[in-house]
Amino acid sequence: MKKYGALEAGGTKMVCALGLSDGTILDQTSIPTTTPEETVNRIADYFRGTEIVALGVATFGPVDVKKGSPTYGRILNTPKLAWQNYDLLSALKQRIPVPMEIDTDVNGSCLGELTFGCAKGLDSVIYITIGTGVGVGIAINGQLMHGMLHPEAGHILLNKHPKDTYKGKCPFHPNCMEGLCAGPANEERWGAKAETLQDRQEVWELEAYYIAQAAVNFICTLSPRKIILGGGVMHQEQLFPLIRQKTKEMLNGYIDTAELRDMENYIVPASLHDDQGIMGAVQLAKWAENGTDNRVF
Repeated sequence: MKKYGALEAGGTKMVCALGLSDGTILDQTSIPTTTPEETVNRIADYFRGTEIVALGVATFGPVDVKKGSPTYGRILNTPKLAWQNYDLLSALKQRIPVPMEIDTDVNGSCLGELTFGCAKGLDSVIYITIGTGVGVGIAINGQLMHGMLHPEAGHILLNKHPKDTYKGKCPFHPNCMEGLCAGPANEERWGAKAETLQDRQEVWELEAYYIAQAAVNFICTLSPRKIILGGGVMHQEQLFPLIRQKTKEMLNGYIDTAELRDMENYIVPASLHDDQGIMGAVQLAKWAENGTDNRVF
């Protein structure tokens, strides 16, 4: 029974796991993200002696995911200063001598849903995580999207709601998706934690307005067969009917497909109990073992 290593590398914690080819997670642990050397040493300690055949890494970024690039596998200009320009993939390979594949954390979540979750069998899917930040994983024609870097679609620019006077949380853009609807933006705008705002309809109406606007942009540009919404903010399940309705209103009948006529199965919550990222990392490990590219099909 082959065991695959999976690492979901986050800015506050590193989730390490052992999995099987069908996505079954055999064991899982969480390691605090501290300095690069200390953190990577603890990751190596976890995998030592486990006899994994390969390791998949889904990491925070930005990260160089271009194979053949001289900085492939390196964390780039992250606000996590200690990790800037850290060669994560090489550091792991020095300590764990198995084949490895690396991608972004949100592409990993997208891949988990494509391979084992609610998007299985679909060729074009978008996964949006809305939590402390906003990230977007994109698969088009069965392949995770890369280009000059990787999608940074959490920073697409949105039209401000006419009644929203909030200045935006992002230090780079006053009106990007992350700056308007990530968890810290909501907390700063409303002056309270999300869990205390659950019964305030105006909070979620505004949140849905921005998420729906982003969904319309992705529908018109990428034509996904499904949009999956995950992350801490999306645990507020009352958002889903609001987002679906506002998306339909904003499209205004311009695009008419079978998928959009079935909004309840088109804009959906993540389906893998918050394990989509680690399960996507298992699939990355399978690709690493086989030496394949990043195609799902």
